[in-house]
Amino acid sequence: MGEKKVSLLFLLTGILFCICLITANLLEVKVVKMGSLTVTAGLLVFPLSYILNDCICEVWGYRKARLMVWCGFAANFFVMLLFRTAVSLPSPDYWQHGPEFDFVFGFAPRIVAASLTAFLTGSIMNAFVMSRMKAVSGGRGFSFRAIVSTLAGESLDSLIFFPIAFAGVLPADEMFKMMLAQALLKTAYEIIILPVTVRTVKWMKKTDGSDVTDREISYNPFRIKDF
Repeated sequence: MGEKKVSLLFLLTGILFCICLITANLLEVKVVKMGSLTVTAGLLVFPLSYILNDCICEVWGYRKARLMVWCGFAANFFVMLLFRTAVSLPSPDYWQHGPEFDFVFGFAPRIVAASLTAFLTGSIMNAFVMSRMKAVSGGRGFSFRAIVSTLAGESLDSLIFFPIAFAGVLPADEMFKMMLAQALLKTAYEIIILPVTVRTVKWMKKTDGSDVTDREISYNPFRIKDF
């Protein structure tokens, strides 16, 4: 039973991870302009989920990172289900803000499917790459591993999200540009904040006394009971 206990630090990190995911989905409604690029405001917080994923995998290993990814998926699904339910409920005549509420919280089923599928697949890939690279390198080169794993996860995320969400809606060349821009900007975000990530990981390892290197484990993404 002792092997399945989790620390307070892991629990708090997991809560923050889930909060970032839910917040990112809310901010996706806002479209912002960055120079010549058009992106969503979710870019402000979504990369933090990958940074936290890196931290969890680096300190506690792939199995706990996999568990937290599924927790984030479940939290996102539950919140989106509540949003859709709230949108479908009737409002009294004096309530004048129904269209605004529906616009912000009424996620289209296609967008929900794209978001959840892309997040789950990209986050699992991020944790897998981080875990395998740590095992091969003997725990060295965290900064390089964090960048590579994020690039792999973010790229897969974009490759899945945009075709599911916008195929047939956006021209193929525009969709490709958005996919590339999102992946590169999110990875750049990781690089910029890397000094903070490195210090955070060192503090986590020292505080929690954990520094897991995965050996002979199952990378089956569905084995969530194995943590």
